[in-house]
Amino acid sequence: MEKVLITDVGVAPAENVIKSWNRSMENEKIIGVSRNPYNLYSSRANLKRYIPYEYGYGEDYKKSLLRLLEKERPSLAVFMNDREIYEVSKFRDEITATGTKLFMPRHEVIEACTDKYQSYQIWQAEGLKVPKTVIINDESALKKSFEDLGDLEGKVWLRSTVGAGGRGALPTNNYELARNWINLYNGWGNFTASELLKADKTVTWLSVWYEGELVVAQTRRRKSWGFANRTLSGVTGITGVGETYSSETVNKVAMDTILAIDKKPHGAYGVDMTYDRNDFPNPTEINMRFFTTCYFFTEAGLNMPEIYKNIILYQKFPSLEKKINPLTDGLLWIRDMDREPILTTDENILKVIQEQKITN
Repeated sequence: MEKVLITDVGVAPAENVIKSWNRSMENEKIIGVSRNPYNLYSSRANLKRYIPYEYGYGEDYKKSLLRLLEKERPSLAVFMNDREIYEVSKFRDEITATGTKLFMPRHEVIEACTDKYQSYQIWQAEGLKVPKTVIINDESALKKSFEDLGDLEGKVWLRSTVGAGGRGALPTNNYELARNWINLYNGWGNFTASELLKADKTVTWLSVWYEGELVVAQTRRRKSWGFANRTLSGVTGITGVGETYSSETVNKVAMDTILAIDKKPHGAYGVDMTYDRNDFPNPTEINMRFFTTCYFFTEAGLNMPEIYKNIILYQKFPSLEKKINPLTDGLLWIRDMDREPILTTDENILKVIQEQKITN
């Protein structure tokens, strides 16, 4: 039986990949890794392994991971944290020397995607439509960003150059608030200011590529952010309600976004896009892993984690009528804390409303 190792288990992104793998015909043994004992305990992985490390992904982490790979000999290792993907990529040759395969982009691609300002610069140079963005190195740069980038209300969009889940995101026209916000994150030189896009209109294009060839891609647009009222920006990185969706414009922007950074894509690429005031999708980042709601697609009939795994372990590629957006448009995935997500459609929801409507 093949073994597959996956990190950051016990939390939604990795667990939804594991749930997708558990629906696979091949039935591999899944080794779950975490540094959080509570997350590890709650994981669905077959084998659970704890790697104790406190401060980043230094030498202790590297030694522990390589020892684990040597002992367990998994055929494939999958990393589910953006920072971790970047760090393990630095010693990828030592990982593959243990006999464990990786399915990820080249290191320079990962480096560019991990730094949002670096990826922005690449897209701008390639002529993609992106919101004008500047790096905030000091207070004078922050003041100038309000003058150059502010919308009709003088607002700009601040965010950290590294991190997921809307880390450091703040729409504001208040200089003092912005300055204190960056100070709070110790973020001078690690924050950008951008022209404001429509934070309530976003779309993600999740894809799997093999040696420069697209294997499959599926679009999901976000109908709402989960727990949006808990943040100043309204952006949490948590999808409340997602919907399958297709658009030739989105397809082209996503393809151009990936190929601008990587001429020979290899692995999983999730392109996040936000619409501007002209209703055109602008790329904001690429994640090189499966997003939290990948199980939405699995439940709807497109098991992308299985496709990803089968390519590397068995050289087995899917037979699909459509490579891009094979799922039906309009499928909804409704999520909330402490309950299973629900797969449905707007039609079903409207039917319930009509049936249960109280009339006077």
